[in-house]
Amino acid sequence: MKNLPRGGFLCEALTNHLGAAENAAVAGKEGGSLASLRELNRKRVVGALEELGVASRADVARRTGLSPSTVSTLVSELDEAGLIVERDDAPGEDASLRGGRPPRLIALSRAAGVAVGIDFGKQHLAVVACDRSHQVLAETSRRMPDGYDAGRGMDEATGLLGDVLDQAKVDRDEVIGVGLGMPGPIHLATGKVGSSAILPGWVGVSVAEDMGERLRLPVHVDNDANLGALAELHWGAGKGCETLVYLKVATGIGAGLVVFGRLFRGAGGTAGEIGHTIIDESGSICRCGSRGCLETVAGIPAIVGLLKPTFGEDLTVEGVLERASEGDAASCRAIAAAGTHVGNALANLCNLLNPSRIVVGGTLAAARDVLLEPMRAAAQGRAIPSAGEDVEIVAGVLGDRAEVLGAVALVLYETEGAASAPPLDQACQNKERRDRT
Repeated sequence: MKNLPRGGFLCEALTNHLGAAENAAVAGKEGGSLASLRELNRKRVVGALEELGVASRADVARRTGLSPSTVSTLVSELDEAGLIVERDDAPGEDASLRGGRPPRLIALSRAAGVAVGIDFGKQHLAVVACDRSHQVLAETSRRMPDGYDAGRGMDEATGLLGDVLDQAKVDRDEVIGVGLGMPGPIHLATGKVGSSAILPGWVGVSVAEDMGERLRLPVHVDNDANLGALAELHWGAGKGCETLVYLKVATGIGAGLVVFGRLFRGAGGTAGEIGHTIIDESGSICRCGSRGCLETVAGIPAIVGLLKPTFGEDLTVEGVLERASEGDAASCRAIAAAGTHVGNALANLCNLLNPSRIVVGGTLAAARDVLLEPMRAAAQGRAIPSAGEDVEIVAGVLGDRAEVLGAVALVLYETEGAASAPPLDQACQNKERRDRT
């Protein structure tokens, strides 16, 4: 996995300008402390490598706005401290396509820390550990019973995290943070899981705080669609986009919104709940209490429910997707109808947000063009012409790993905007206070 620079020349010019301004400010403070300036530049180099994953020294110089000689000196210092490793090639890059002598590539070493991602799904639990060069060190997953409660989920996640760290030979004190993904809204002010019928036993739970107490590690939590957006933005089909929508089409339907290269969560953290767009005012009652929401006609339960009279009560979404791949007319029609409904809702989103790309993930994305073609036709046909022409609707490339990899990206890139556990000492005090009462 390798992150591409975001923002092109504008972002790079802004970075250079800010770098020069910060240098001048630091140099003018306390008589121009060279030590402070060096520390600032060292942090800038580490930050660039954290974003780029694997890069040449020239890449780091361009990203930071520092001179090549300064970058070379700082990289040597970081190397002596054991924080840098040489890499043969960037992940996914074909060295034979480069002309001339290939540059020496560097990355942050394991000593710089490890990020862990955990994805709590409706019927699954996945855990992955990555280093700061974006290399997956170990991962595992487990099928979970439908509707499992918060206590069981957090117990299982704690055990799987230990297994993954053992598999990767990572000590707990090497972990810089743990990202959690939840299939429901996360209220930013409280960090609690909002109303959700996907995992109803989690509503009102302060997941980040509870997991922070269990793990004794920094923990951050976000909605799974937001995490899918982060993963596809940095390592998947959304690379290079500044205005991006990640659409997760599964049991529920949610959207992660990226604006100017950053997640947009809204005032309270519930931005992107496209599954509750009203499609049919006289339709079925939705789990949110409204009538005729998109999820009631295009979510997995709706599609499977339409086909059960034909194929039997034991029908699953996997069975629907398998039949569709074999060309079954009924299965293809049900999925295509869902695609049209989703496309109608996306047309409104295109008019409001004007994204350059919509990346479709989630379980139903496996249907590929059976879902995507009617979705594209509806979205581009119903949006105003300029918005419809601007947008590209594509399938995600990370599959069912998008959300768990996004939980890693949450730790590396987006912790400032996420709901997070309190500092460890405060969390311990909170737990002691609850135990006493």
